[in-house]
Amino acid sequence: MRRPRTLLLLAAVTPLLTGLAVAAAPTAIAQPAALSGKTTEFSVLGADGASLKSVQDAVRAAGGTVVRSNAAVGLVTATAPRNGFSERLSGSHAVLAAAPVTVIGHNPKSSPGKPAVEKGRSGTRSAKVAKSKAGMDPLDSELWGLTSVRSDLARTKQAGNKKVKVGIIDTGVDGTHPDIAPNFDMADSRNFVRDIPFDELGQVVDGPCEFAGCVDPANWDDGAHGTHVAGTIAAAANGVGISGVAPNVTLVNIRAGQDSGFFFLQPTVDALTYAGDASIDVVNMSFYVDPWLFNCDNNPADTPEQQAEQRVVKTAMTRAMNYAYNHGVTQLVALGNEHEDLGNPLPDEGSPDYPANTAHDRTIDPNTCLTMPTEGPHSIGVGSFGPSQSKADYSNYGMEQISVSAPGGWFRDYFGTPRFRTNENEILSAYPKHIGIEEGNIDENGDITPDGVALGVQKACNSDGVCGYYQYLQGTSMATPHATGVAALIISQYGRFHGKNVTMSPDKVQSVLEGTAAKVPCPTPRTVDYLDEGRDASFTATCEGDLNFNDFYGHGAVDAWAAVTRGQQYL
Repeated sequence: MRRPRTLLLLAAVTPLLTGLAVAAAPTAIAQPAALSGKTTEFSVLGADGASLKSVQDAVRAAGGTVVRSNAAVGLVTATAPRNGFSERLSGSHAVLAAAPVTVIGHNPKSSPGKPAVEKGRSGTRSAKVAKSKAGMDPLDSELWGLTSVRSDLARTKQAGNKKVKVGIIDTGVDGTHPDIAPNFDMADSRNFVRDIPFDELGQVVDGPCEFAGCVDPANWDDGAHGTHVAGTIAAAANGVGISGVAPNVTLVNIRAGQDSGFFFLQPTVDALTYAGDASIDVVNMSFYVDPWLFNCDNNPADTPEQQAEQRVVKTAMTRAMNYAYNHGVTQLVALGNEHEDLGNPLPDEGSPDYPANTAHDRTIDPNTCLTMPTEGPHSIGVGSFGPSQSKADYSNYGMEQISVSAPGGWFRDYFGTPRFRTNENEILSAYPKHIGIEEGNIDENGDITPDGVALGVQKACNSDGVCGYYQYLQGTSMATPHATGVAALIISQYGRFHGKNVTMSPDKVQSVLEGTAAKVPCPTPRTVDYLDEGRDASFTATCEGDLNFNDFYGHGAVDAWAAVTRGQQYL
């Protein structure tokens, strides 16, 4: 599919022309813009209060064809000739904006030096909370993050309830992985994306399609990121491999990300609203909205069309997040890996990042520029620390954005000791076998290669000879699922059960999560420069706040044991 450069026009409200015609100079009637060019897919966002039908009617009146729609957000995907369609829609009171489809989401950016990432429904409360316990798995001894959040203790009281559904909005989930399969809900899982081999400039995006029709099954992950996230949240305690923070809850793949990590607007919005409609209790969102790291209203470095595009991203994501919240979905969001204070951000040198090589430098005004969904409504922002509980060098921070912190791994932790720059400082979780083979870390016989050994790739097999694989990664993408797992335990312990579902107000979940977090003070001295770890001065960060709340750790480090034993006082 052709992927044109974004040209998104904010609709102008055209006043009606009234009055008498003058005989000597009759009033000219404006002619609609001519339609020309190749057929292109557009995202059309309805104005506030406009009905979905009025938006669809406007699309058809402008010469377009409706392909699919999301009534909850007022978003319509349409096809039309490339030129003239947006201009025609600009005269409709039902339309806020229209733009050729462009990628708008990506996993939080990697820090240099390592692959991937440094590399309100009603119900009746059950009379008794369903007890759910679980043991530990053989590789759990390598999961320092599991111990940090005290999941090992929490599971002796509450290991999670199967009725609690956790949605993974990511690159997909390998539902066949032996540690994922016992808790994976294939029936409720959805894939909202289509693979894209190349962008409009001929640059590789996802590469060749793995399945006919370029649509992956709902239990597939070609990015590996989503499977790693899912494993940390709820890998089963089944006597093999690893276990997750909440090993007895249900995992649902709500895929919105491409294999490459990018997200389209319609699939991202569809995933969020589906979470609300499908009674998903909590979602993990370890991505930010692209092509702009910060979506600004009127950044002078951007063209008017680019400014309009960013305003639409903010509006569409805000609507989708409000919809999910209003349907009882708790939303955990990665704070990002740009090592900056989100309240005083660094210059943005990487936007737009799609298509590749189209970025320009921008100064960011935090009052008018937001990174989404981190700064969207009802988001619970999660920062990252390493095994020493030091803020990871890559982790974003900020008084206005952070809620809690969690283990995300830090390869460069423990400077001056033998643990400095070791895999064990990162987070071990599930790894799709086929990705391991493609990356050269697993051979065709299923054995770990020397390259895989160097990266710390692990293998564990059950009594039937079925083997699972595990890799180390780091990032706020790894911190967020630790917090999501604790949120799932909170819902399991204090939620309202009715039929096959359990519900709990997102505000109450957040109250317990924050209230039971372990307080972590600012470091002494408060300014940390990371120069010994090999970072430049741009990584230097100063912690503000006090023991109760600061911009490095928020309300503190998430604590599963405290959440399930002392959470009632925060309800």
